[in-house]
Amino acid sequence: MSQINVNGLTFYYEGSFDNIFEDVSFSIDTNWKLGFIGRNGKGKTTFLNLLLGKYSYRGSIDSSVRFEYFPYVITEEQAELTASEFICDIKPDCEEWRVICELSQLRENADLLYRPFKTLSHGERTKVLLAVLFSGENDFLLIDEPTNHLDAEARETVKEYLASKKGFILVSHDRDLLDACTDHVLVLNRRSIEVQSGNFTSWWENKQKRDQFAIAENEKHKKEIKKLRQAAKRTSEWADKNERTKIGFDPIKEHDRCIDTRAFIGAKTKKMQSRVKQMEKRIDREIEEKEGLLNDLERTAELKLSQLAHHKNTLINIRDYSVKYPTAEEPVFTGLDLEVKRGERIALHGGNGCGKSTLIHSILQKAGCADRETNITENGICETASGLIISYVDQDTSGLRGSISEYCDSRGLDLSMFCTILRQLNLERAQLAKKIEEFSEGQKKKVLLAASLLTPAHIYIWDEPLNYIDVFSRIQLEELLLSYEPTMLFVEHDVRFREKIATAVKEM
Repeated sequence: MSQINVNGLTFYYEGSFDNIFEDVSFSIDTNWKLGFIGRNGKGKTTFLNLLLGKYSYRGSIDSSVRFEYFPYVITEEQAELTASEFICDIKPDCEEWRVICELSQLRENADLLYRPFKTLSHGERTKVLLAVLFSGENDFLLIDEPTNHLDAEARETVKEYLASKKGFILVSHDRDLLDACTDHVLVLNRRSIEVQSGNFTSWWENKQKRDQFAIAENEKHKKEIKKLRQAAKRTSEWADKNERTKIGFDPIKEHDRCIDTRAFIGAKTKKMQSRVKQMEKRIDREIEEKEGLLNDLERTAELKLSQLAHHKNTLINIRDYSVKYPTAEEPVFTGLDLEVKRGERIALHGGNGCGKSTLIHSILQKAGCADRETNITENGICETASGLIISYVDQDTSGLRGSISEYCDSRGLDLSMFCTILRQLNLERAQLAKKIEEFSEGQKKKVLLAASLLTPAHIYIWDEPLNYIDVFSRIQLEELLLSYEPTMLFVEHDVRFREKIATAVKEM
């Protein structure tokens, strides 16, 4: 057990106007299980790369441990090989027997190491690489989004596995995973980094209490500043009025006044002006205290949805439906029954490869919304209501290219409104000037979500919309969907999102 000490850390990317980190200091224990929480694009992966020594920075990071990063980068050449053949390349001194022991804890057999890596499913690849990661000794592990694209069963296995380990920083936006696997949180606030004991839920409850206190204190300061300004204005007016009476007076009306009174009036005026200066100093102090209160407060803007009302009650009707790819021996699924009515929010649930995305593409094709043809053999009924308009979020962001303006032009979206929604989803103005391919994965996903929210539709079909999306935006989207109650068909492995949003769950 040792310490990782960060002192005065300051870092910015070349050509950037703002620092990613500025004079940050904190300490963490290498025995802790840390959940790393923060907005998309705020520097979580950057910080992990700083620990790995990939960038130059000001300040110091002192540690006696070796850092190891997940996910490993697997080249195309390595993907053609078995994991057994390349694990020593990605983790020197890796011992295969240790990897096999770790795989058994992940409920997998050793044969995964001896099959071509590219033939493994997403879940199997993740488990193999996690087994390699934890096969070492005395490493402090930096684990970046391990459960993206994993189905519920694989997520549960990974969750239980990580819960049994220690000595890592886990970057994840899955609240259920963070609660199960962490005993401390490392939080990227707007202006600071904080370390707190507990899991996500305990941190979130404390944060809400702190935010409410800060808002209440802020309102109290505002009222005090207003009172002080009013008092200062009145006193200043009295001083000015009094000062004007120093020279000249009516001997009939002010028969008791003499020339010597002028000195008295001057002293009185000076005293009033001194009071005004004291009040102004108090105002400055109150303003300084007030401004410091909300520095780290995360504000989420209220989103809006442009939904349309369809004249039919049943929007999607599927009966005894089966799908098979020409090269496959078995159908993807058979005998599927599904009905989506107005106002329903149905979650498709099942393991990877059970056909959730295939079903969604079939529905898009029937409605004339698919951007590509799917070569499949169908049996049974799959029909959509006539004139059905679908707003779709794809799970894949790899095709996003070009500027925000070009993206809006290609999809007929209003540029100003689109940028407004992205700002509400916490993309900085400077980010909007960049090419989309330069965005983080979470920011790319927000581009797809913003396009969907801006598209008026009868039904919203979202395929794993929350991959890489930060916790604050997830809660923001939950509030939006619960407020507007649109008709939806979606796939999402975030348990808490599914439990809050879905009116029904369809097992595939």
